[in-house]
Formats: sequence, structure tokens, C-alpha cells
Amino acid sequence: MVCGLAILALALAFDRPLSLWAQTAPRPVVDFMAAITGYGESGWILYPAGLLYALTAGVALFTRWRLMRTILWQFVALYAFVFVAVGAPSLFTTLAKRLVGRGRPMHFADTGLFGVHWNWADWTYQSFPSGHATTAVALALAIGFLSARWFYPALVYALAIAASRVILGVHYPSDVFAGAVVGGVGAYAVRLAFARQGWMFRLDPNGRVVARPLSSLRRYLLIKRRGIAPAPQPGRP
Repeated sequence: MVCGLAILALALAFDRPLSLWAQTAPRPVVDFMAAITGYGESGWILYPAGLLYALTAGVALFTRWRLMRTILWQFVALYAFVFVAVGAPSLFTTLAKRLVGRGRPMHFADTGLFGVHWNWADWTYQSFPSGHATTAVALALAIGFLSARWFYPALVYALAIAASRVILGVHYPSDVFAGAVVGGVGAYAVRLAFARQGWMFRLDPNGRVVARPLSSLRRYLLIKRRGIAPAPQPGRP
């Protein structure tokens, strides 16, 4: 409820003026935003993650060396987490924007801020929420959950994608804000679901989520440096 009221207030107060102001950005800025905005599409994340998931799972099924099989399954869990953390909120946004049918800024003269046209195919009436912002924020958080050191670079990417949608005139600021909320809530929900299953994360005694990505690989590399890593048995891949 609070989030919904915040989005409505943002739309009423700032959507139109901020949209017009952003579209006056200098040509080099617009060109740069046009070049990067495609990286907010979910396909460039979901297709590789899904393919790596399938290939790694296939190899793991036929790997007899127990340690290597465990490591491979942890990679499978990693790819699955990225896929679901990005894919689930992106799917929600894909459906929601078609049900809402909000007109993009290009339709302001005809429909105003809240003109709607329920549809499945007309992208110009699929403004709210922003799918690119959803994907970018979900990916940034997924990366941050796995490795804190990469969170801020990923956050810069997410902010750039979100800004590009307003500068290019295809979304209002409230669309982007709503997409970011969906991406953030979705990524947190997926992390919690994985933690409850013990996949990539775990719940500590205080109920906090703790990351443990590729723990077997880390242990193996540590003991290998010490010269005591187990070797595969002859004849086992």
C-alpha cells in the first residue's frame, strides 16, 4: 500500500516534467543510453543462464567423481538462482504491463498520464511497470547476494538502464520506480526461497540469509593450495 501511494505521488508530481527534462539530454548522452538500454532486456541473462544450467546439469549426471559432481551441482544451483531471480520478477512485469496498459510518454497528448489501453501486442501501451528496470535491479541484487564486492558495479549498471528508459522517452519515472520495486522484491523473495531449501544460501540461527555460493569449490581450491586435495580415482571422470 505504501509503495503504491509513493508511486502514485511520484507520477502526479514528477512524471511529466521529469520526462520532458530527461529527453532534453545532450545527443552524446542519448546515443550512449540508446547503446546500453538493450542490456536491460531479460533475454541476454535468461538464455545463457538457462543454457549453462542445462549443460552443467547434464555433465553432473554423468560425473562419477563425487567431489567434482558436488561442485557441478553447486554451479547448477548458481545458474538456477540467477535465472529465477531475474526471470520471476521479469515475468510478473511482462504480464502486469499488459494488464495495466498505461500509455508511454509519446501518448501524453492523447491520453494524459494515466491513459490505458489493455492489450497484449501494442508495446506503446505497456509502460507500467518498466521491464528493463525490473530486470536490471533484479540482476544487480542477485549479483550482490552472491558477491558483495560486485554489488555496487551492478547497481551502477541498474541505475544506467533505469535512466536510459526515461531519457529515451519510453517510460515515465514512476514506471521505472515501479519496475525497480518489482525487481527488488522479486530477487529478495527468490533468495529467501532458495535459502529455505539450502540452495546457494542458508538461514542462520537468527533467521538471516547467508550466502554460500560454490562452497565445495572454494574448499577444494583451498586444500589444493595446501597440497592435500583429493585426486580423482582412475577411470572416473
